[in-house]
Amino acid sequence: MRCLEGHQSAATDYCDICGSPLVAVPQVMPVSAVECPQCGAPGSGRFCEVCGHDSALPAPATAAPPRPQPLSVEPAAAELVPTALAAPISGPVAWVATIAADRDFYDRMRARKGPDADQVGFPAFYPERRIALRDGDILIGKRSVSQGLQPDIDLGIAPADIGVSRAHAMIHVATDGLSITDLGSTNGTSLNGSDELIAAKVAVALRSGDRIHLGGWTTITVTAEPG
Repeated sequence: MRCLEGHQSAATDYCDICGSPLVAVPQVMPVSAVECPQCGAPGSGRFCEVCGHDSALPAPATAAPPRPQPLSVEPAAAELVPTALAAPISGPVAWVATIAADRDFYDRMRARKGPDADQVGFPAFYPERRIALRDGDILIGKRSVSQGLQPDIDLGIAPADIGVSRAHAMIHVATDGLSITDLGSTNGTSLNGSDELIAAKVAVALRSGDRIHLGGWTTITVTAEPG
């Protein structure tokens, strides 16, 4: 006798190998592979080796889902299209200065032994400040009643950067962009992570995203935003 799994058994009721009911069938050669009605995988036994479907159960009411196809190594056509660049700002532009305590700049200043390197300490807490830049000249420095100085960007507010001069630098805002001029400060002014100081009394053009380093640890980032 042969069971539904195809095992030859000496028993007459249940297979003594797998326990399946025995059926009286003539000895035949192994059947050819057929597709599983559940997932479509080829097989010859009762249970599908891919999804486990029991061939003794009624066929599923819905059509078998397509067999998974191997992933293609070729990119889809849509992926070959380059990503569009961000659109430039249209309309009025407002320039903004963001003032922050910059630890990297502080470490570079101490490494190059600036004039006040031994006296300047890095602040434990310094919240960022954002200042809108109006057209014209923007003075960067520290307020002085005796000298009559009232900087537009006052870096004398606690915690003050003692490496900043009273009248340190000037940002000029024009219709065609920005520029920065060091006014002959003690510790100088540098840009974008460079240790090379810009020349005093010489205007240097700025672009959106440029970083102005001055004093012992102050970095001012200028950005153009929709106005």
